Amino acid sequence: QVLFLGPLMQLAMDCPWSFMDGVRVACGETCHTALTIRLEPGGGPLTEELVYRACMLPMLVPCAGPFTAIFTCPLFFGVAHFHHVIELLRFRQGTLSGIFLSAVFQFSYTAVFGAYTAFIFLRTGHLMGPVLCHSFCNYMGFPAISAALEHPQRLTVLAFYLLGVVLFILLLFPFTDPSHYGLPTPVCTLAPYPSALCLS
Repeated sequence: QVLFLGPLMQLAMDCPWSFMDGVRVACGETCHTALTIRLEPGGGPLTEELVYRACMLPMLVPCAGPFTAIFTCPLFFGVAHFHHVIELLRFRQGTLSGIFLSAVFQFSYTAVFGAYTAFIFLRTGHLMGPVLCHSFCNYMGFPAISAALEHPQRLTVLAFYLLGVVLFILLLFPFTDPSHYGLPTPVCTLAPYPSALCLS
């Protein structure tokens, strides 16, 4: 959630919440979204993480190794979101070039996000982290950077965007240290050779 420090600060400035409002969203709507299994193509965070992380990663790691698996698995995850493009084409919502650019952007975004949740699953050995992360990101949506650039308190908002990115990079490995979650992590034990990604 630290990566969304900028969007969260922007939201707090534009729509001030009480402490209880924040608790209600964090423990109510976000967790509800995480545990809801939708019947639409692709499913919700729980089903997607179950398929693309808990099922697919353990099959890829022994063949490709942890590092390659982290970046291979999300490609399937990205392709699985192409049904949105098919819907746009079917209902002719936008120009062909616009739909193509939207498809490229969505594939790139979901692939990068998939690599991140694969990394979390590989490092921690638990599915709950990727599911909650997926749920939170679905709830927040892609950061509204253009709105941040036009915000009345632009410098403050952009400073929090930058702070979020810096903290995310600095805390990524310490917060996913396998020793916090029990050693050895199940997925890493499948690797035929040790990887720095799996070590604390």
